Amino acid sequence: MNELSKKSLTGLIKLQVGLALLLFLPAWSLHFWQAWIYWMLFGISVLMITLYFLKHDPGLVNRRLDAGPGAEHEKIQKIIQAIASVLVCALIIVPGFDHRFHWSAVPTAIVLSADVMVALGLLMVFFVFRANSYAASVVKVEASQPVIETGPYRLVRHPMYAGGLLALLATPLALGSPWGLLVGIALCGVIVARLLDEERFLSAHLPGYDAYCRKVRYRLVPMVW
Repeated sequence: MNELSKKSLTGLIKLQVGLALLLFLPAWSLHFWQAWIYWMLFGISVLMITLYFLKHDPGLVNRRLDAGPGAEHEKIQKIIQAIASVLVCALIIVPGFDHRFHWSAVPTAIVLSADVMVALGLLMVFFVFRANSYAASVVKVEASQPVIETGPYRLVRHPMYAGGLLALLATPLALGSPWGLLVGIALCGVIVARLLDEERFLSAHLPGYDAYCRKVRYRLVPMVW
């Protein structure tokens, strides 16, 4: 196993441990079947995506490892990412408290449907990664980086955010908590702020991006916005 594989898989293990703590500590119980399904679905999906790109595009994996507010180069993106990180944690924590204190009840069919939406969101992200090897975790432009116009980029300018938001917005219901959707709405606002600033950055630093924006009108949802 090479160094990149070790670093990637170690990071995934840490991510899964952290996710388990955020899920089960607020719930104060392991009898939380919605959380177990979500935890396994997320872990297996991310593992499969990671293994695929370790084999087919290790450069992408390496770019994705440099993540978080501290890795951002622009001050505004550091702030946006810090806020987003807090909200993502809250998105996981709130359903745990909901489960613990019985604030609400979500039918099993809706929970499982939300799990499907989470999986679809992650699948969308997978196809984005296949189309764009430069899909880094931070806002930056590399030397000789092209404008990607193939795959999901033919439909919207920010398909990775579209897939990620789908998975994130489905997360509270997958965990049996409609209250978490309030956090999801706030998170949507933060993601929109991120992508708008990212467009400003790319227009200034990535040749051909303005022409791409004129060609592909929609940012997140085709025929909507």
